[in-house]
Amino acid sequence: MRRVDELLAEHGTTFAEEAGIKLADKPQPLYRLLVLTTLLSTRISADIAVAAARELSRSGWRSPAAMRDSTWQQRVDALGRAHYVRYDESTSHHLGESAEFIRDEYRDDLRRMADAAGGDPRRLEKLITEFPRIGPTGAQIFCREAQAVWPWLRPYFDRKALDGAKKAGLPTDPGRLAKLVPGDDSARLAAALVRRSSQR
Repeated sequence: MRRVDELLAEHGTTFAEEAGIKLADKPQPLYRLLVLTTLLSTRISADIAVAAARELSRSGWRSPAAMRDSTWQQRVDALGRAHYVRYDESTSHHLGESAEFIRDEYRDDLRRMADAAGGDPRRLEKLITEFPRIGPTGAQIFCREAQAVWPWLRPYFDRKALDGAKKAGLPTDPGRLAKLVPGDDSARLAAALVRRSSQR
């Protein structure tokens, strides 16, 4: 469908792609997605959150162990360099707590969280909200992105994506939406629809 192709061409870049994360079903990229989700879970622009994720990655904190080895002040400074300033101190604290939580609960591997969800997207949402700072909206962001590498999540179109589908004149039923693109593109379509939902 031409409308879908145009939507993907204009808006079909996921947050993970913007943050330089080559998403894969592996511990490090999944953890980086979790960090990005944490950053997106505050009242701050997505562009600044993505920039902060890039800066944390440039600082070398791409794994839970590396994040645990960083200091609170180092994280605050990195967030500041990305202009993530209103929530820099609290977010630095939450990133440290989250790195400890993932060690204690999942031995630094979010694939164990996926196993614990047992193929149930709603259960996964609940597990994600157990991480510091991440609420239901953040859990939805994580699932929208993770469906790119976890096929059992597909199709995952939350309310924001479905609002975008309505604005774009597309079906608002997740199953019908999913048929408009190959399975691998569900995350890109969801990202495009979320961006469309914020347009007038």
